[in-house]
Amino acid sequence: MSTDWLAQAVSQSKSLHPYIPGKPITQMLRELGLSDTEIAAQVSNTIKLASNENPYGVSPKSLKAIGQAATEAHRYPDGDCFELKQRLAKKHGIRAEQLLIGNGSNEVLELIIRTFAGAGDEVVYSRRGFIVYALATTAAGAMGVAVPESDGYMHDLNAMLGAVNKNTKVVCIANPNNPTGALLQTSALQDFLDKLPSHIVVIIDEAYVEYVKNEIADSVHALKHDGLIISRTFSKAFALAGLRVGYAVANPILLAVVNRFREPFNVNMIAQAAALAALNDEDWVMDKVAKCKAERVRLEAALAGMNCLAAPSFANFVLFQHKKSAEVVKKLEQKGVIVRPLAPYGMPDVLRVSVGTPTENDAFLAALSKVLP
Repeated sequence: MSTDWLAQAVSQSKSLHPYIPGKPITQMLRELGLSDTEIAAQVSNTIKLASNENPYGVSPKSLKAIGQAATEAHRYPDGDCFELKQRLAKKHGIRAEQLLIGNGSNEVLELIIRTFAGAGDEVVYSRRGFIVYALATTAAGAMGVAVPESDGYMHDLNAMLGAVNKNTKVVCIANPNNPTGALLQTSALQDFLDKLPSHIVVIIDEAYVEYVKNEIADSVHALKHDGLIISRTFSKAFALAGLRVGYAVANPILLAVVNRFREPFNVNMIAQAAALAALNDEDWVMDKVAKCKAERVRLEAALAGMNCLAAPSFANFVLFQHKKSAEVVKKLEQKGVIVRPLAPYGMPDVLRVSVGTPTENDAFLAALSKVLP
């Protein structure tokens, strides 16, 4: 008789499932039954609008830094990310001790939840917040409390406050929210923080903050709470999704506790070099952010004209809504366009569409006009 390994695993394994990312181009082509040769020929003709990546590619300075760093790949990286911390500290006007660098903001989120929540503890988040909050909570053996959002897919801060009790250890808020694109104003967040006990850790996940720099205040200095942790990433606007770099800003004493759970050398040297260079290429980055926002406006107007816009977005994606969205996904893939179904978020009729280049967006809209039931 073979061993039941699930029974041997820790109890939370039974309710845990792997994170499902946006479908890679090669996977989609394999699912269409193409051979390896056909896949190689079709990759460049396929458009991926499923993972909220920066479609304009890596900045010139980062590309140069990647090449230079690769020559030292036989060495271990700086485990403390000293240079990157110094540069981020200068950028934000804070001390380096207020920073924790992670293998993408995903690792940062998981480290925080694992540090402060375990069996018998609760983590509060929006029902349609980033799904990693729920996965990390389950993996830690804690209980997730998913709070329904208000109208417009917005975090219901009053309801979240009502969900906080003596067992609550962490609250997670994405702003702008993924996958809904909704944005909370700084004043609303501070009012929420003022009403929370000071010992509760609050993660403000700002993976898309570069897209709302003109809409909200800089939370690093505007928001106050003893347990506040602001997380950010280089995966979106800075176009380094494939290298995995994220970071947290918080009270250094709090972060020192989280750092106990961080594995050694969690951020590789090429990623550190690329992130450092990207911070020195912000004009390039923000130019691409401006282009993305202009294209988002165009896409939302087009979807609204088709009566398919679910809600306005403040991030680098738009929300498509149709009662036959699952059918639309399959037909778009047959035309070489990959988008993200939001059924795992309890939104079976909604698709998340990353904003691509003008050419990619034209192709998406053309394909959509042909496949709409």
